[in-house]
Amino acid sequence: MHTEDEHLIWQETSQNVLLKTRIFDVTQTHSISPENKSGEYLVLETRDWVMTVPVLEKDGKKYFVLVKQWRHGAKNLSIEFPGGGINDNEEPEKGAARELLEETGYSAQKLTHLGTVNPNPAIMRNNIHFYTAENLTNTGSQNLDKDEFVNCIIEPVEETFKKMGHGQYTHALTSTALFLFLQKFGKGISL
Repeated sequence: MHTEDEHLIWQETSQNVLLKTRIFDVTQTHSISPENKSGEYLVLETRDWVMTVPVLEKDGKKYFVLVKQWRHGAKNLSIEFPGGGINDNEEPEKGAARELLEETGYSAQKLTHLGTVNPNPAIMRNNIHFYTAENLTNTGSQNLDKDEFVNCIIEPVEETFKKMGHGQYTHALTSTALFLFLQKFGKGISL
């Protein structure tokens, strides 16, 4: 940290869990500002997540493997990259491979880390780890959780870029995944 940033740092002095759910905990933290002003803040505590950008190559053309599922918060269908929560004591790369296989039926011979971000640092205390998956093999079967209903979609890369931000392509973390993918592999992609 730069010394010129020290005047921005708050100190958390306590936290109290207000609500525990199977997805996240809501905590109230008490923090003190650099100018000794105090405040109460709500923070969502949850496990880290993963999202995988699966790239399928056929006939010299690149395709993304996406999933379509219902999202309760948006009350809408969402087209996004496969992903989910990391299990206890699971490395992010293993979680990315597992989620890819469970949701799409594809396994990857090669995973490359694209980046790690905080989904919303104002209120969330977890990270999401992004990977690209290459050299895919279709096992022919999904292994979904009991409350997951997921369709697998194979779509040309350029179509996904064109559709992002419109219709059912509004998942912010999928946009982040596309940006990180483009940052790493953009020179080899024609849109």
